[in-house]
Amino acid sequence: MKRFYSSSVSEDLGCRRGEFSRKHYGSVELLISSDADGAIQRAGRFRVENGSSGEVNYTPGTWHRTDVHLENPEYHTRWYFKYFLGKVHQNYIGTDAEKNPFFLSVVLSDQNNQRVPQYHSILWRKTGTQKICLPYSPTKTLSVKSILSAMSLDKFEKSPREIFHPEIQKDLLVLEEQEGSVNFKFGVLYAKDGQLTDDEMFSNETGSESFQRFLHLLGDTITLKGWTGYRGGLDTKNDTTGTCSIYTVFQGHEIMFHVSTMLPYSRENKQQVHVIVSVFPHPDIVTIVFQEGEESSPAFKPSMIRSHFTHIFALVRYNKQNDSYRLKIFSEESVPLFGPPLPSPPVFTNHQEFRDFVLVKLINGEKATLETPTFSQKRQRTLDMLIRSLYQDLMPDLHKNMLNRRSFSDVLPESPKSTRKKEEARQAEFVRLGQALKLKTTVKGDATANLSTTSFCKKEPWESQSFCSNFPHEVVCADSWGQSLLVSTDAGILLIDDGQPSVQVFDKTLQIKQMHVLEALNLLIARTDKGKDSRLLVFRLSAVQKDIETKQMIRSKYDCRENKLERTKGCHLYAINTHHGSELRIVVAIRNKLLLITKKYNPRNSLTSSSLLSSSESPVEEFQYIREICLSDPPVVMTLVDGPTEDSDNMICVAYRHQFDLINESTGEPYRLHHVETNKVNFVAAIDVYEDGEAGLLLCYNYVCQYRKVYPFNGGSPLIQPSAYDFHFSWNQVPYAVVCAFPYILAFTTDSIEIRLVVNGNLVHTAVVPELQLVASRVRHRKIIYHIHHSFHLKKAKLLLDA
Repeated sequence: MKRFYSSSVSEDLGCRRGEFSRKHYGSVELLISSDADGAIQRAGRFRVENGSSGEVNYTPGTWHRTDVHLENPEYHTRWYFKYFLGKVHQNYIGTDAEKNPFFLSVVLSDQNNQRVPQYHSILWRKTGTQKICLPYSPTKTLSVKSILSAMSLDKFEKSPREIFHPEIQKDLLVLEEQEGSVNFKFGVLYAKDGQLTDDEMFSNETGSESFQRFLHLLGDTITLKGWTGYRGGLDTKNDTTGTCSIYTVFQGHEIMFHVSTMLPYSRENKQQVHVIVSVFPHPDIVTIVFQEGEESSPAFKPSMIRSHFTHIFALVRYNKQNDSYRLKIFSEESVPLFGPPLPSPPVFTNHQEFRDFVLVKLINGEKATLETPTFSQKRQRTLDMLIRSLYQDLMPDLHKNMLNRRSFSDVLPESPKSTRKKEEARQAEFVRLGQALKLKTTVKGDATANLSTTSFCKKEPWESQSFCSNFPHEVVCADSWGQSLLVSTDAGILLIDDGQPSVQVFDKTLQIKQMHVLEALNLLIARTDKGKDSRLLVFRLSAVQKDIETKQMIRSKYDCRENKLERTKGCHLYAINTHHGSELRIVVAIRNKLLLITKKYNPRNSLTSSSLLSSSESPVEEFQYIREICLSDPPVVMTLVDGPTEDSDNMICVAYRHQFDLINESTGEPYRLHHVETNKVNFVAAIDVYEDGEAGLLLCYNYVCQYRKVYPFNGGSPLIQPSAYDFHFSWNQVPYAVVCAFPYILAFTTDSIEIRLVVNGNLVHTAVVPELQLVASRVRHRKIIYHIHHSFHLKKAKLLLDA
């Protein structure tokens, strides 16, 4: 697919996406628990979510969300089980420059039966697993060295060698299972009105009628003795942990609830907590607290619970008057942010909707807790021990033909002809053992139903619908204009509306490579690209609209002389500011020179006053040339960053060579923002996001997306320093465009759309779309609207933004 500068794609959605705020996910508070005499017993810092930080108020009972998604769902993240087991694939062993062993698994697979052959690769190291997709080419084999290089592993103490023994599949599946369980156990604690200690709460032998209805909403009552499903640590032989429990299956995950009123109770022991611990020594990471009483009654606090193992509490209250549930979430301070954010107010009258929300929130919360230092360090030690142990077990077989002696052998979909028969027999045994292992894992309940079937029937909001079928032209760039799409093609510039014939706006003599439709400013900005003769053009939308309505003329490049910004000759890239507050700012790149241009906002030139304008009027004279800034190299990516005062603290982010730099618009002085520590770098985008009004940047290159907080200028220079708010994550495939609209960030590759959350980088969904080309995107009426070009069809998708 042809590569084009993606500013009108990546930057455009960033500029229309609204604000990015972590306040939707609560704020950290110091919670103190006191006894009856007022003496402080326990205290702890928890992030409290109660929905009060939301900007939108919902009437109870009318709230509907589309962003209630499981984060990092197993059917997208458990690659070895999904793509490798039961199929012919290659596994390699080696040690890096620090003498740490690693394993590499590679398979050539058809992505979700979409006729998209890809190499799925997993690198197993003590720090965790890294997963990437690489394109398949029938004319070019992929070497192990190039795969590891794509994963930033270029130096070795011992070169990788292939492992032929089929038993390795069982060991690698164990490594993948260290990512966490696919099934969950949650505590359910019943608290009567006025109960303020865990001993009082655990001493409740029975619950109220509303509590019983809540349990019935969560799941089914099952008898423990003889239970063969997921037991969540409960005794299914001798009834030592009670006789019954609550169990359910949610989106393929088995969930067992440890209900306090169903656990053994000792009347002789007043400290019921010790009884619970004695029969059930592994506390729950996540606990639901169902609290009776009015809102004015003393509320539950996590500091009332003595266990330090429970990291997340979900406080549930039932209101009989309107048959609704109210939800509040407490998360230990070290737990990373997780969704979905609570609505405002956090009140649910639709009980099934409430159940789905709570279960998704709790599952995501437990996964997030496993990323805290307490759990992640333990998991890393276990993974390191398993990898080293497996490495030591395999080393004696180096001389027994178990390991391939060929370093960096090609990863081939078929074996060489000289060893075909022997290789076919080995592959048959390899596949047979893998399929048996996959079946055993599924029957045992260690794989979700979605993971086993690799299907997902639920229709998701990001699924696209045909916007224009049988579209034969090559799309260069586009932008939405009202409900229509203005498209630059090899046949000229076309205006396309859903179900309507396309309208020619400019003929093919005008080759536009980048464009922005700014309806609020009545402007069309476009970059023509013809080498040294390239220019930036500006048009009044009202004039273009009049030409279309009156069918007076189809403009050619010769009719656009009055629309040229002359000093932009030879430009190869431009960017605009995102807010268009008091003025529109444009930065134009002409080789290694930046040209800063502004246009003062003039209400007379808005689209609503188009009747006052003649179709020939050009806005060129309204643009002012401010200054030129010289760089050391031509920029590949450019983004304008708005300062808090919009006076002398505006910045330009540029990417070139191996770095992202910030340029002071007033002085032209550069400051290093981020250096890319890889041999090869493919810059994708730098997207400006504003967290509660303060600027930040999403820096996207190769497989990486970095978030860097940018503080205002201090004495002429920006404060660029590590921040607790900085984070990074990796895409599964190298994108050619990235767009961002809170709470989502979307990566578009040549055959997929990868959807993640901005606040934590967690994966939400991967949609396979062969031969994909993103052409335009923007946010309108709290929706991401993006158009894609796919198999001679222009398709349109809308993704609701319920932030």
